[in-house]
Amino acid sequence: MKASAFAYARATSVVNALELLAAYGDKAKVLSGGQSLMPAMNLRLISPEFIVDIGGLAELRGIVVKGDVLTVRALTRHVDVLGSPEIATHAPLLRDATSHVAHPAIRNRGTLGGSLAHADPASELPACMVALGATVIVCGPQGERRIPAQEFFTGIYETALSPQELLVAVELPVAQKDSAHFFHEFARRQGDYAIVGLAAQAIIQGDQFADLRLGFFAVGDRPLLAKAAENLVNVAVTSEVLASASAALSEELDPQEDQQATPAMRRHLAKVLLSRCVATLLSCPDLRAGARA
Repeated sequence: MKASAFAYARATSVVNALELLAAYGDKAKVLSGGQSLMPAMNLRLISPEFIVDIGGLAELRGIVVKGDVLTVRALTRHVDVLGSPEIATHAPLLRDATSHVAHPAIRNRGTLGGSLAHADPASELPACMVALGATVIVCGPQGERRIPAQEFFTGIYETALSPQELLVAVELPVAQKDSAHFFHEFARRQGDYAIVGLAAQAIIQGDQFADLRLGFFAVGDRPLLAKAAENLVNVAVTSEVLASASAALSEELDPQEDQQATPAMRRHLAKVLLSRCVATLLSCPDLRAGARA
């Protein structure tokens, strides 16, 4: 199939892009890398009347560290995230997760901002933003807004962005001393959308978690920052403690059924990932008992 007819403009600046979005409103779609937008248009899942191409805006590319904040601009490609020494040093969770995004051809064109604005609940990067405590920066007619990642994703393919706003960057706190991370997803094949996945960021002091943020994906209509993590912080994690956290996680999840998995299967796999995460981060193989899938 081919996309339905549409008008097209190549933005010359962020200001120009915002002017175009203000003029066309919800009839317009923003084109960055195009790896999600163009297939959806070709399948006629969406039929925008106007495309605003921001792909040539150099001001929206780049990775910068200033003080204790890592800024990744919206048009930074997945391949650039993978190759960035700043990401490897200050946000290695993001690097590891990006290596699971689709295939090299997609990573060479797809952008961080495009992935976040698309807000697929099975996508790796939104879960990373939630786990890392990121702030999403958007610009619109009323100026700049700074939105916590946990509030940015509002539903399946839905975000807090208005039709007149543009995602321009994300800010991440740099990794702290004693920080550790975990990333894993279950998928039918490498590059497929995840059946269930987990992006976790932790601070470990001694043999305990001083902080633990668990960002699950493909378990509901948006990435989930699991409250069950609270059961594992500042306590000696035993099999009983982990079982209690696992039960609490199961209550939080609201997985959907599709061709890949039933809700029960997704709950099971999420609990497997929780066990593997905790056992790996605390270097306690005994906690992996029952974490086989």
